[in-house]
Amino acid sequence: MNPLPPAFRRLAASNLASQCAQQLGLAAAPLVAVLALGSDVTGTGLLQVAQTLPFLLLAVPLGVIADRSSRRGMMALGELTRAACFVAIVLLAWLGGLNLWLLALLSFVATVGAVAYSVATPALIPAVVPREQLVQANGRIELVRSLALTGGPALGGVLVGWTGGGPAFAVAATLSLGAAFALRGLPTGAPPPDQPRRDFSHELREGADFAIRQPLLRAMLLTSSVFNVAYFVLQTVYVPYAVRHLGLSGSGVGMTLAAYGGGMVLSALLLSRVGRHLSPGAQMRVAPLGAVVAALAMLATLWWPTPWLAGLCFFLIGAGSVIWTVATTTLRQAVTPHALLGRVSSINTLATYGARPLGAALAAGVGALGGEVACLVAAVACFTLQAAIVLASPLSRLRAMPA
Repeated sequence: MNPLPPAFRRLAASNLASQCAQQLGLAAAPLVAVLALGSDVTGTGLLQVAQTLPFLLLAVPLGVIADRSSRRGMMALGELTRAACFVAIVLLAWLGGLNLWLLALLSFVATVGAVAYSVATPALIPAVVPREQLVQANGRIELVRSLALTGGPALGGVLVGWTGGGPAFAVAATLSLGAAFALRGLPTGAPPPDQPRRDFSHELREGADFAIRQPLLRAMLLTSSVFNVAYFVLQTVYVPYAVRHLGLSGSGVGMTLAAYGGGMVLSALLLSRVGRHLSPGAQMRVAPLGAVVAALAMLATLWWPTPWLAGLCFFLIGAGSVIWTVATTTLRQAVTPHALLGRVSSINTLATYGARPLGAALAAGVGALGGEVACLVAAVACFTLQAAIVLASPLSRLRAMPA
């Protein structure tokens, strides 16, 4: 395996700092709201909306901007924006002027920066590494994300618990500044200067039209949407189910949920071997079919109420998600014209994050009618549907990445 270019190593370092900053912010904000501002569940719900709404509202428009400008510059601006928001939270907390509404507003703006960075990153990678190393590069980025998802929330909890919210946000701001600084000297990923610039809404429709009409991308988007609905049905019901039926304490629930990050890290480390032994189509099947097995393992806890089955469920989903993300990102980069990469990446982000509140709402409705058991059954049904979509689509028949 050839070493990745030095420019990619700087991009990966930037990505690690960015992902850690995001996870620290996501973990610290609700803890500060509860411990320092005395917030109740309504307040933490407001924060969750503020931290996710930009993905729904701005992912696609920012994708258009990424295709019209310097992708490196957009990523750096996103991180600088996030750092400024975190510094503002630190200063307000120090001066005693922080309240829930200001925390929510600054969290919203910080997430706008995160969306800008995440939308532009997959579009910049092909400008940094040769095509034959895209799988290797995407795998390295996914390993970085897995490490941040595994360690970021824990670090945020420790910092807030030991020192309060200010130092946690100060560390996050420093990481965001480091992420922006690491991008210096990379290719801009900007379109050619002679590329015609058309109406914004036309370019928006052009990206959406390409993603929907391209058979591989259409199946990928549909699968991702249904998977995320299913996963958030499971996530929404899991904590009350684990406490009431499995008899787990808060730490026990945390340990089983942490198995998700463990599965991601292990899968990312073994990714090169997976790529050598499985065709792209087989890689596309691993995650959806593994998710069905995972959901059945959780359903089996109705008869065998053991945390080991619950942990296995999250481990399998985490491991499969890395394989799916790397394979689909590489495929998306292979079949999408360079000028459309930002828009198509943003549509994928919208399909992923936009489905999550739908899953939470579905769990709330099903839970109100049939309780926690009905939610587990609904999760199994949705996971089965996304596996069926993949098996019936051209994704599962790919023997090699398209030229």
